[in-house]
Amino acid sequence: MPTTEPEAGVRWTDQVRSGLPPRFDAVAEALASGSASEEPCSVAGTQMAKDGAGLDETLDALAETYRLVRGTEPAYRDVRAVAQGWSDATLAYLHQMACEDPMTGLASLAHVRTRLSELYRGELRGPGRVRDTHALVVAELPMEGHEDPADPFQAKHVLTRAMRLSDLGEAARTVFAGTETIGRLGPDRIVVVVERDDRLGQRVALLRRMARTLQDPGRGGSARVWIEGLPGTDSVAALLLDELARC
Repeated sequence: MPTTEPEAGVRWTDQVRSGLPPRFDAVAEALASGSASEEPCSVAGTQMAKDGAGLDETLDALAETYRLVRGTEPAYRDVRAVAQGWSDATLAYLHQMACEDPMTGLASLAHVRTRLSELYRGELRGPGRVRDTHALVVAELPMEGHEDPADPFQAKHVLTRAMRLSDLGEAARTVFAGTETIGRLGPDRIVVVVERDDRLGQRVALLRRMARTLQDPGRGGSARVWIEGLPGTDSVAALLLDELARC
């Protein structure tokens, strides 16, 4: 790896290198050589965000890098580049969290609501009403017995339940393999936004059979799958989703 040639007046020693904040080596090398530093700053900001560092911590790391290498305050352009890299990475993460449940990979309830709102807005352009052209397919894991919150294995139960819900989601994706939105309604339910067609009943019957294979033989109850009709307005559809998520 080529050695960075420092500019006059720049401190670039082994001691400086060893004291650099994590993720800011490339920034320090750019500052020491006098080359453009905006791009390394943007990358450092992105990496810090992915590491879970806050913006204050990220800007402090930039200031420490400047202090060690140049003995000055950070240039505005580099502060902006670091902040932009950090904010872009953070917004991308938040957007992903808003659209997808991280434990099961299913769409979030907020994303399902957004999809329904898009359909209702489309009524203004299309010939059909949403309640006639679309429906919800709801699938629910078998009910389990009472769980003691003090049970030391409670966390394991929650994880196992989430894995089974993820498997139920995969079954739904197998049956509804098109552009349908498949989301999580709660710890035990998923929902699929589907078009009403001649094959809907057959698909629901297939999903019901597949859902039964996910039952725990050691526990009672059986999986349920049913079709839920949609109301006439977007606002009432939102209330329906909330009610299904609470049950």
